[in-house]
Amino acid sequence: MSVRVLVVDDHPLYREGLTTALAAAVDVEVVGEAGDGAEAIRLVAADPPDVVLMDLHMPGVSGVEATRQIRDTHPAVAVLVLTMLDGDDAVFAAMRAGARGYLLKGAGRDEITAAIAAVARGEVVFAAGIATRVLAFFSGSPATGAQPFAELTDREREILDLVARGLTNQAIARRLVLSEKTVRNHVSNVFAKLQVTGRAEAVARARDAGLGTGPV
Repeated sequence: MSVRVLVVDDHPLYREGLTTALAAAVDVEVVGEAGDGAEAIRLVAADPPDVVLMDLHMPGVSGVEATRQIRDTHPAVAVLVLTMLDGDDAVFAAMRAGARGYLLKGAGRDEITAAIAAVARGEVVFAAGIATRVLAFFSGSPATGAQPFAELTDREREILDLVARGLTNQAIARRLVLSEKTVRNHVSNVFAKLQVTGRAEAVARARDAGLGTGPV
């Protein structure tokens, strides 16, 4: 019996190529495609697949947040991450959200199809090089409790979280009882440490790491 798979990726050419490659696999049936997290959530609600093959860095609802919502509402659906992101922040955020596997986009078709079959059986699968960090995550070692973006101070991480929730510098200043100039300085430091060029890129990085998902 074929494993029913929903492919989620915001790059149409990559998504189409992946769908074509999976269609040639004997035990995989691609039942849908989504270009962002919100569409993935809607498609899973309408017709739950066995496995969601999920990119992380997408506009709007990120892959991490989509994974969390899918796992909360459809716990029988396994999410297998397939992404370019290999940093600890992204890996641990995906694990906390409920992903059962984590592959990088350099993986070949055979590796991807084997991983799809494995997570559909209830197993966990991770790319080489990520397994050690994942073992630490599941064993409850200190690494698993690490905050995302270790290079940031607690205050900078707090401000990044609020930026990712859509708050302006002025609103953040009111929330934290700081001057707007102080907030601007913190935001500039965050951008420099994360090596991002602006607010939108910082928000995307933050959401991929699981920040900015709470209420405003």
